[in-house]
Amino acid sequence: MALGDAAPAAAAAPAPSASASTTASASAGGTAAPFQDALGAEHAAVYGYGVVGARVTDDGQRTAARTALAAHQARRDAWQRLLSGAGATPDPAAAGYQLPFLVTDAASAGRLAAHLETRLSSVYADLVAAVPTPQRPLAADALRESALRARQWGAAPTAFPGLPDTPAGAGTPTP
Repeated sequence: MALGDAAPAAAAAPAPSASASTTASASAGGTAAPFQDALGAEHAAVYGYGVVGARVTDDGQRTAARTALAAHQARRDAWQRLLSGAGATPDPAAAGYQLPFLVTDAASAGRLAAHLETRLSSVYADLVAAVPTPQRPLAADALRESALRARQWGAAPTAFPGLPDTPAGAGTPTP
C-alpha cells in the first residue's frame, strides 16, 4: 500500500472521543466507508511519522514529529472507536506502506511529513463532504489540523486545503 493514496493515505490531531450520539449516527447515516478511509489514512500517517522521526535531526523537528505522531495515533484510535460503536469492524493497518519517495535525511523526512499532511487534508475534505451535519465538526477539525501541520512542515499554502486547485477561469460561467 502506498503512502499518499487517496483512501489509505496519511494524518490529523487528537480527536474528541466519539460520543454515543455520534456513533449512532455513523451507522444510521451509512457513513462507515468514509470513516474507514480516514482510518486508513491515519494508519498510513502513523507509519509515515515513524519514518520521519527516524530521519529528523533537529530538536524542533523531532518534537514536531513526536507531536504529530501522537496526534495521528489519537485520531486513529478515535476513528476505530467510532466505527466499532457504530457496529462496523475497523480496518486494520497494512503490514507496511510504500513511501512516495526515498527518505534519507532530515530534509526528505520533512517533505514526507508535508506530503502525509497534505494527503490527509484531501481525505478529510472528502470526509467533511460525506458525513451528516452532526459529524462534520469532527471531520472539519481533522481537516484544519492536518492543513496546519502541512504548512508547519513546509507545504505550499492553498486557498481551500484538501481540495484541488482549479485553473484560473475554471468554473466561472460564460456569458
